[in-house]
Amino acid sequence: MSDRGTRVDMRGFGWTHAGRAQPALRNIDLSIAPGERVLLCGDSGSGKSTLVAALAGVLGGDDEGTQHGEIILEDAAGNREAPGRTIPVGLVLQDPDSQVIYSRVGDDVAFGCENLGVERSELWERVNRALDMVGLDVDVDHPTARLSGGQKQRLALAGVMAMGAGLILLDEPTANLDPQGSREVAGAVAAVAKETGATFVVVEHNYEYWADILDRAIVLEHGELVEDATPAAVVARRQITGLPHARSVTSKEDAMWCNNLVTRFGPPRTYQLPAGASTVVSGANGSGKTTWLMTMAGLLPAQSGEIGLSDSVRDGLSGSPAKWPSRELARHIGFVFQNPEHQFVARSVHEELRVSARARGVEPPEQRISELVDRLRLGQLLEANPFALSGGEKRRLSVATALVTAPAVVLLDEPTFGQDPSTFAELVRLLRELADSGVTVASISHDPYFISALGDHRIEVSSA
Repeated sequence: MSDRGTRVDMRGFGWTHAGRAQPALRNIDLSIAPGERVLLCGDSGSGKSTLVAALAGVLGGDDEGTQHGEIILEDAAGNREAPGRTIPVGLVLQDPDSQVIYSRVGDDVAFGCENLGVERSELWERVNRALDMVGLDVDVDHPTARLSGGQKQRLALAGVMAMGAGLILLDEPTANLDPQGSREVAGAVAAVAKETGATFVVVEHNYEYWADILDRAIVLEHGELVEDATPAAVVARRQITGLPHARSVTSKEDAMWCNNLVTRFGPPRTYQLPAGASTVVSGANGSGKTTWLMTMAGLLPAQSGEIGLSDSVRDGLSGSPAKWPSRELARHIGFVFQNPEHQFVARSVHEELRVSARARGVEPPEQRISELVDRLRLGQLLEANPFALSGGEKRRLSVATALVTAPAVVLLDEPTFGQDPSTFAELVRLLRELADSGVTVASISHDPYFISALGDHRIEVSSA
């Protein structure tokens, strides 16, 4: 296991994705000393995830894009080589579930070591030490399916530590976590950094959990390195401002409600969504928020209980939303998935923005589409494939598609994750305007800024 960090040297590095006219990164000259803990900032689409992928050695070959310049890693033993060869590099992603491979904790942590050919006698010693290091206090036989989001991120971190990674890359590791999970992950990173001296590069938009951990900040803009300073100086210039405020619920009518609703997970639940207001749904990771919202949206069948809709939302339809034809469901209830890729069906951003209107049997409202493209900074991406966008760009596109022809109710699962301060504020303002215009909005979020701006009504979901 690493007892010293890996050095990074980038010289004139650039990368242009296949099929893109503009490079994702250009002329990056950067050195990161062993053991440095670096915050990587920049607006959505600025090249952060591409830079992280380059350091991890997973950008792909010539068919995936064109590289300029070079990246050289140097490990504690003085070995120097490009990423993706023999020097271990650990990568922890946004989505906790996407990184879990095995059903048992110990097997999952051991996976990377097995790929490196670590002797079995040493392997389990590494696994147990890594679990202790990240503070994941569960048995090696504990089911990974029973871990919370924060625990799964610590599990991923334990896996890269067991490999002996001297360079650890975290790409928005708290984006999908509740506050407790975010604190757990930041605390685990601090403990690992202190004990091993590993080099860390952390991509984050939520800075509060990292203030005492990171010692340098690098800012990208349009694929270029534009600032190299202290985290405090950079964060001070990247505050979220100009947000609206939550309002009192004045409507006496509920647009949707449930009574003793039993979903695939959790106890019976009774909640209301006030008509023409914005509701924020919170709760610990694993409490069943997404399952409940998808059931309300008619995307999952209820196990038992009642889902009610006002006459204005039903607009002549009867029965449960889960039994409505897909076109009618889209016409009455809009939904934005936690994973944006789950709702993309077109070959370009331009086409994707027109799908919802055509699904409802109406002509795409071109003026509204132009407004959303401008406000959500999608103008340079219209010909791009939705699946080739950055995480933040995918999220903005997924929200935009729901707002093109907003139905009576719009339900959103973590609509602002992966957004820089500017696009975060713009998304919040769009949802505020939507609710103020009479559309019923309900969003899953843990973000305090989001709650302050859109929490006209609050629902706290628990697993018991």
